[in-house]
Amino acid sequence: MLDVKSQKSLLIGQFTDAFIPVLDGVSLTVKNYAEELTKNGCYVYVVTPSFPGYQDFERFSVIRYFSVPVPIRKPYRAGIPELDPGVFRKIRNIPFSLVHVHSPFSAAKLGLYSGRQSDCPVIATFHSKYKDDLTRAIPNDAIVRHILSRIVRFLETVDEVWVPQAGAAETLHQYGYRGKTVVVPNGTDLGNISDLSLFRQNTPLRLISGNKKILLYVGQLILEKNLLFLIESLRYIKYHDFVLWIVGEGYAKEDLELLVSKYHLEQKVFFKGPVKDRKTLEEIYASADLFLFPSLYDNAPLVVREAASVGTPSLLLVGSTAAEIIQEKINGFLSASNPEAYAEKIDFILSNDLLRQRAGFHASQTLSKPWKNIVDEVKDRYVSLIRRKEGSWHYINERNTSLRNFSSRSRAIRLTTVRLISSSTGRLGS
Repeated sequence: MLDVKSQKSLLIGQFTDAFIPVLDGVSLTVKNYAEELTKNGCYVYVVTPSFPGYQDFERFSVIRYFSVPVPIRKPYRAGIPELDPGVFRKIRNIPFSLVHVHSPFSAAKLGLYSGRQSDCPVIATFHSKYKDDLTRAIPNDAIVRHILSRIVRFLETVDEVWVPQAGAAETLHQYGYRGKTVVVPNGTDLGNISDLSLFRQNTPLRLISGNKKILLYVGQLILEKNLLFLIESLRYIKYHDFVLWIVGEGYAKEDLELLVSKYHLEQKVFFKGPVKDRKTLEEIYASADLFLFPSLYDNAPLVVREAASVGTPSLLLVGSTAAEIIQEKINGFLSASNPEAYAEKIDFILSNDLLRQRAGFHASQTLSKPWKNIVDEVKDRYVSLIRRKEGSWHYINERNTSLRNFSSRSRAIRLTTVRLISSSTGRLGS
């Protein structure tokens, strides 16, 4: 194992089932981890499923392995390392100092394998509420429970489990995990602006919109995000001069457009599609008066922190995991989980400019932390774990990571159907 005293020599593996060019909370988290660790003197490998037609031009190394498309969740890919023996040869020869796994499917298999080969610590971050995805996709409770039990067994195997917010640990306990968790919050790469007030006043989109109040949603267009609720609430808003911008893509777009048409909201709701340029997205966030995020599905959405980074407060639902970072009327706003109450709260916020602006300022101070600062703390935690492991002679459980578990082609094919459904649970803002 590499000497942790020479911290520039740390060799870190980031294993994830979702990565660029897919834009979601997990892929952005991994990308920022890798970039900041590289700047911090580490050597970083990101190990992730292949994406046909895309070339990696990162400052860090990216290893891709065989994957197939997930038809119900474009543009996600399901990695199948069992059908790509070359990936095992590659990672077997990399002497990792530490492995960090960001999803419990194909990336977990490869991460555990690498951890055993390098005899190094393995960390897993619980980013997503996998049960929600699985329940929607698989109409069989027994199969869902089986997959969740495998996720729990994986988490019980690693050296440390991280969660981005404390509430996510409660979700894990509901799945059956009884181990300890460490809260490591997410950061943001937006909002490094000297005069935030001036920037917000002069974004081109705000100038074009005139006096209209701008509501904003950024994220995947999937039903799990409670977007039908969001459109439903708009019909009860009494404040007339507003628009809602919806930024993102997903399978539910057509359903949302139909609902917009049903309620005659075509002059209020505008679908902007996905925005991949981060500077453009920053300007969109800064142009908004209020960010709407009624999801009960997300653990720790990056989008709320991204909005906060440019002074835009968010409206979330009471009791959601995502809402635990919000202090009502201090750094954001909370509403009951019914469309009428959500609309009433929007009316109240849009009609109180000073309160809204003050909440946006406090959000930028309390919810927005640069990825550089987050990853500095992450690296310190990595070093601590490496030192602890070197002194304990602790090995990853070989029963779960031995090569024989990867060698069966027929078993790989049987697993493909389940993985098509379950490996695509990363999301924008999760």
